[in-house]
Amino acid sequence: MRYFIALILVFCATLTLAQDWEDERLFGEKNAAVTLRVLSSTDTDYLAAMIDGFIAQNPDLAVEYLVTGTQNLNRVMRADPGRFDLVISSAMDLQIKLVNDGFASALDDITSPEWTHWRNSLFGFTAEPAAIVLHKSVLANHPAPETRQDLIRLLRAEPDLFRNRVATYDIRTAGLGYLFAAQDARTSETYWRLSEVMGGLGTRLYCCSGTMIDAVARGDMLVAYNVLGSYAAAQAQDHPQIEVIVPADFATTMMRTVLVSRRSSKQDNARNFVAYMLEHFSNPPPLGTPQLPQLLSKEGQKNRQVIPLEPALMIYLDRLKRQAFTREWESAVIQ
Repeated sequence: MRYFIALILVFCATLTLAQDWEDERLFGEKNAAVTLRVLSSTDTDYLAAMIDGFIAQNPDLAVEYLVTGTQNLNRVMRADPGRFDLVISSAMDLQIKLVNDGFASALDDITSPEWTHWRNSLFGFTAEPAAIVLHKSVLANHPAPETRQDLIRLLRAEPDLFRNRVATYDIRTAGLGYLFAAQDARTSETYWRLSEVMGGLGTRLYCCSGTMIDAVARGDMLVAYNVLGSYAAAQAQDHPQIEVIVPADFATTMMRTVLVSRRSSKQDNARNFVAYMLEHFSNPPPLGTPQLPQLLSKEGQKNRQVIPLEPALMIYLDRLKRQAFTREWESAVIQ
């Protein structure tokens, strides 16, 4: 019996190791003295310049950068925390839960503004608003919506045009999508009215911001709601046919965060990576990213709702609360 149980454990471990990464890239030399393994939900290109700079200052190091979705990232890290040195994610609630459950090291010698870290173990290095992305063909006969209420009016004005061509996150599988939805719902009842309108139009559900933005750029979708503003801004530079809008009523703004795995055998090097990352991202405005300042109007800046790094985020991870919220969301969006 013990032998049988051991075989099961070995098989489960093998499944954990056999990941299909969305992206996998090695920065630095293959035969470097030390290789840091970074588990991340952030697109490689978004952090490539930062990692290149870190390697330039530490040529004896390499960085293996592994990309997956926020939910899978959380599962993989919990299953084998010793396999990774650093974890980067946009799902702040899941990251705080990792820290709370003892998966992160405290980096007491790193200083950052109080609102950007929790327990000196989880550090925010960017603050990025959720955005609305439109195909500009929509704007031929309509003004660009500035608020969620404006978006509701736009969708109701031409339901046949928008039917099956509105996109948003599937919050059942997308950790960041769930975080954005929960925070939107906390802030305003408008979110539920918008969800019902989108649901009545046969909204298409996606896992990731990038795929939604690509669909709008191709013209397959006309609207994408609650995508990452930083990704949208970067795409808009190459795709002039898309319009990026940070809602002026309130902009739900998440912090992208990093932690060092408590089980990492390379604590000093991982700590240096975090310190370099925080320095690299300290030049933009406190609540901006390199791509975003030009997109934020004064009104938008004033009304940004920055999601705080605090234990209250874990409330929405409670199994019963999550089930209740997801049922209400399904009732609105999946009609």
